[in-house]
Order: sequence, then C-alpha cells, then structure tokens
Amino acid sequence: MFTVGPVAENTYIFRRDGSPKALIIDPGEEAPKLLGAIEELGLELEGILLTHTHFDHVGAVAPVAKATGAEVWVPVIEKPVLADIMSYVPWAGFGPYESWDAEHTVAGGEKLELAGFEIDVIFTPGHSPGHVTYSIPDEQAVFSGDVLFEQSVGRTDLPGGDWPTLLESIRGLVDGLPGETVVYPGHMGVTSLGAERATNPFLAELAR
Repeated sequence: MFTVGPVAENTYIFRRDGSPKALIIDPGEEAPKLLGAIEELGLELEGILLTHTHFDHVGAVAPVAKATGAEVWVPVIEKPVLADIMSYVPWAGFGPYESWDAEHTVAGGEKLELAGFEIDVIFTPGHSPGHVTYSIPDEQAVFSGDVLFEQSVGRTDLPGGDWPTLLESIRGLVDGLPGETVVYPGHMGVTSLGAERATNPFLAELAR
C-alpha cells in the first residue's frame, strides 16, 4: 500500500507469493514512487484496475500505463471521465493529470483472471455512478475504493453521489461476503467487513 498525493489516497500493488506478475489498483499520484517500487521488486505489471475515476485515484494512470505497457480496466460508465480527466477535476490546484483511453471496461458481474488471481467485480455505486469493488474470494480480500472506510464511508456530495445508493452498495458487501474479509480502502487504514458492520457508525442504518 502506498499512500500518495495531496488527499492521501491508497494505491495497492499486489501479486501472488513468488510471482513476478502483479496488479495495481487506483494509481492516484506520485507515479515515480509507484514505478520505482515495481522496478525494485522486479514486477511485471499485468493490469491497472480502477474502482472509479475521481482524480485522486487516477492521476498516475497514464504514466504508469505508458512505462509498463499494462492495460487499464475502468468502470464503463466512467470511461469518458478518464479520457478527459482535467474536465472533471472539481477544484483548482490539482493536476495537471494526463487522460487515458482505457483498454477494458467493467460494469459489475465480471470475473477477471489476471496475474494468477480470480477477481470478482462488484458494482458498488453511490460515491460515484460507476464505482466498482474488486473482490478476491480465495484471499478473502476486497479493494473497496471510496465505498467503505475504517469507521467511515465514501462521501456522496460529489457529482453522481447518492447516500441511499451507497448504503445499498455497502449492504451488498457486508451481507454477501464473509465478515473476516479484509477491506483495503482508498483512504485511511485497512479493516474488515465484520469490524465495520459491528462498529462503523455510518452503518447503523443497515441494522434497522
């Protein structure tokens, strides 16, 4: 996990034990740091997976893709955002970021086979219209982007955000996956679905 950029976004690089083939999720900023780690570990990047296309999650997509040759998977609804990223940065002072025309799209329901992993793509809108969560069942791990955080949840005040939709997305995760599933979120610390269901104050509505 690399926490990068001005809003402390979590980028993840992961691989099977002993394998040179790796994946990266949400390369948000600081491409030289991410590429340095890939080179130092001797990794072959097999894919760039995006949970959504807010600027803090995609700012390093283009330089990482160019340097590694890895292809990009993006939520289909948000593909146009990645292709014209600076038009969607809501605040001054961030960027400039380079746009990228993603090679692949996901909408939820897909099973990706990349770098030795079987990855289930789960549609989890609410924070953004096309947001997806990547679940690796045999590792009991999910990459939740900006849907679910440790003791918090994703904001819904950006374009396309919606609280009831976000809550239903979270319900699908906590009801549909084992409680011991480890959550690797887009901001803040690593947690588990069970811990968040039990103690996350924003999820009190799920118990009603």
